[in-house]
Amino acid sequence: MLAVVLGAATAAEETVEVTALRQPVDKSYRKMVKGMELFDELHAIAPDATLRYKLLPRKRDTEMDGVALQIVGERFKAPVAVAADHTFTLARLQRALDEDAVVRSERRAQSMTWRAEIRTPGLPPDTRRLGDLRLECQVGMEAGLVSQYPSVLGRLVDAVLGTAAFCNRSYAPYLFFAERPLFGVTLIAGERRQSLSVGQLYAGMAQGRTTKADLPHCDCEALLDRAYILPLGDRRWPDDTRVELEYMDAAGADEAALIDSTKADVAAAFGEARVVRFESGFEVWAYQSDRPEPPLGRSEFVVLFSPSGVVSKTRLRPAPPP
Repeated sequence: MLAVVLGAATAAEETVEVTALRQPVDKSYRKMVKGMELFDELHAIAPDATLRYKLLPRKRDTEMDGVALQIVGERFKAPVAVAADHTFTLARLQRALDEDAVVRSERRAQSMTWRAEIRTPGLPPDTRRLGDLRLECQVGMEAGLVSQYPSVLGRLVDAVLGTAAFCNRSYAPYLFFAERPLFGVTLIAGERRQSLSVGQLYAGMAQGRTTKADLPHCDCEALLDRAYILPLGDRRWPDDTRVELEYMDAAGADEAALIDSTKADVAAAFGEARVVRFESGFEVWAYQSDRPEPPLGRSEFVVLFSPSGVVSKTRLRPAPPP
């Protein structure tokens, strides 16, 4: 649970100063408190989890260490402690609510993005819980953490932004970010197991839903290789579903048939692919079946090339059942 502090600001709340900028990173304190209240209201979705807010780089040159945050009202300022993992909680200050305060950083606007982070303790490494992530979306939307995008991606977000149904869509365009560059994401519930399509990774770059021209407007610009979306509204996946993350740099299974093959080798064997290139030098090539199903319903073969230009991993994704 988050700390609750009521009453007037103390002298200690006035001691931290964030250098003024023309375009500071501001978020509405009132909306972020509403996100906290929604977390309490919907806590049954993630009964053992806790809520923290998290800062993430939006631009590749953003320095995330040493970020200073404070709550800024008309006549007072209160410091916000930011942990080493760039997460923080907010105390509830009645004075900040009365003055419609903002949560402000010394970083410039559009240099960072913000998310809710809701985690159930005790999960295996590289594993998230779907109910936690469903609640992250709900809290993030309520707290006003999702940016507006003047782009194709933005039109998709704006079509449902602010509606109660946003996070209950089967594939709501709410971007989650892994800790490291992703190769695959798998949902596991009992005996049921399904890998996400490459179209649900990397902000949909492989399917053309986000383009290079969109990236400067996207929260994902610096985190493209970590971004994924989930079937949040598909209730065939219960809240206890495990979301297993497979990273590009993690050891893979024995895939000797293609490991160390070159791009020319793969192109000669399989033909033209949908390609997503990353600044790290990694490349993802995706081959989808020609069956008439929509992209997320097709079988799929995905190849990961290391920066040296040879295959490091592959993944075969069967078409999911109806």
